[in-house]
Amino acid sequence: MKNKLLIFGVAASLLIACESDDTADIIITDNSVTNNITNSGGGDPGATTENLSGVYTEDLSLDPDVDYVITGPVLMASGTTLTIPAGMTIKAQPVGVNAYIAIQQGARISAIGSASSPIILTSNASAPSSGDWGGLVICGFAPINSTADGSTDTSTSEVGGLSYGGNTPADNSGSVQYVRIEYAGGAIDGNAELNGLSMYAVGSGTTIDYVEIYEGSDDGVEFFGGTVNASHIVIVNAEDDSIDWTEGFTGTLTDIYVQHGTSHDKAFECDGYNTDFSNEGGYFSAPNVNNVTIVGANDGSEAVRLRAGTQGLFTNLVLTDFDEAFDLDGDTGDNPTGQGVIDGLLGVTDVTFNNVVTKLKNDTGFTFTEADFISGDGNGTGTDIASWGAGWTVGIN
Repeated sequence: MKNKLLIFGVAASLLIACESDDTADIIITDNSVTNNITNSGGGDPGATTENLSGVYTEDLSLDPDVDYVITGPVLMASGTTLTIPAGMTIKAQPVGVNAYIAIQQGARISAIGSASSPIILTSNASAPSSGDWGGLVICGFAPINSTADGSTDTSTSEVGGLSYGGNTPADNSGSVQYVRIEYAGGAIDGNAELNGLSMYAVGSGTTIDYVEIYEGSDDGVEFFGGTVNASHIVIVNAEDDSIDWTEGFTGTLTDIYVQHGTSHDKAFECDGYNTDFSNEGGYFSAPNVNNVTIVGANDGSEAVRLRAGTQGLFTNLVLTDFDEAFDLDGDTGDNPTGQGVIDGLLGVTDVTFNNVVTKLKNDTGFTFTEADFISGDGNGTGTDIASWGAGWTVGIN
């Protein structure tokens, strides 16, 4: 969740900035678009393979009759749209975070599948594994609290130096529906990471619905500020956190299913702001989270970490097989997580605990009771994954 930049791929080294005049331009060392077309050698003699990499300054509509392979960063420039038809499978060379899709500020994605014809973004490896490629990145103009509230200033992404942030809460970066992202994410070091789906200042005009992140190397979905609403989200076997938010995220998450594998961190890791900087906006992350099922690995871990002053209202949860359910961290200074509980801005309503040892751990510096944070113990039913997840998800127990 740190916001430092690297040199790699097509993006040169940039200085991280939280002000529009100081954000360095993205310098591309190779502006060519790679379109290498070859006979696939498969059963269809007309089938071709096309490599995708580079900066696209015009709309890119993928052809269902072509096999596409992502060989490097695919950067959609402002004003363009990437269109992926239902039922397509797009593969990425297993080169780690050096291959990813990025929808830059002002660009859009139209990836609209269906339950019977999902879109699959996956690895091209013969034996795929987590971290084979960098996943999907979306950058918008919605607010972030690492810049002044109401400003149009921007920051830059952890990988690739892509600008994000602004003052357009309803910004529209397109639609992602019935999409499965497999074997994606990873870290170059502890300060720069890509996730299955990375959303930087994505606005509420964007549609994120029916998305699965499967066997990811880093976080499943991470929200860097923004106002986007996401629903019907499945995270299976993420090796780091499944859902992560920071930088003043204020959207709504509805119908979330998280399932831990052998390697994992938290189901939710939630920060009120990016602690590597300061809370320039003067507000904290405060999403609403509804209808959540979290299935742990029964290995003594914790389900939800709430820290750095985050707020948020959780409603209708089921948590199974955890040593700790909710771990609240903070202090009485710049990270007043506990104040959110006292003010009714951070809490849980209707939750069922199955094989959970500790329901609440309070390390905030504020005094409150479990009843102040949790109401409706035993009333949670979670999300109906068996219904809405049928036909397009994989790996669910």
